[in-house]
Amino acid sequence: MRESHTAVIERNTTWRGAFASEPYECAWAGEAIFFVRCLAADGLDENAGANAGVQISPDGMHWCGEGTSLHLPTAADAVTFARVSHFGGWLRLVGELPEGTALTVLVYLVLKE
Repeated sequence: MRESHTAVIERNTTWRGAFASEPYECAWAGEAIFFVRCLAADGLDENAGANAGVQISPDGMHWCGEGTSLHLPTAADAVTFARVSHFGGWLRLVGELPEGTALTVLVYLVLKE
């Protein structure tokens, strides 16, 4: 039987400007899915081009882009996701919102062995 774990890595967090989610150590997992749920969007609409990218790290301190990106949701209760594999020890999301905008989110990281 496969093992899985869901971690809430951001809860009711408001992103403005450059942002990074909390990093999460997940070397045991073989696959991961980030889910981002919009709780509130200030000054953003679906045409704003708000994106986040996945970063990987061997130690949780030094980061590089993994190449996967996702378009951030901008309507309350909208959810988006990104699948990741071959990621080493640590994962997080990063991005930058346009000036004067904000996004309040819940971010889940679902891991499977």
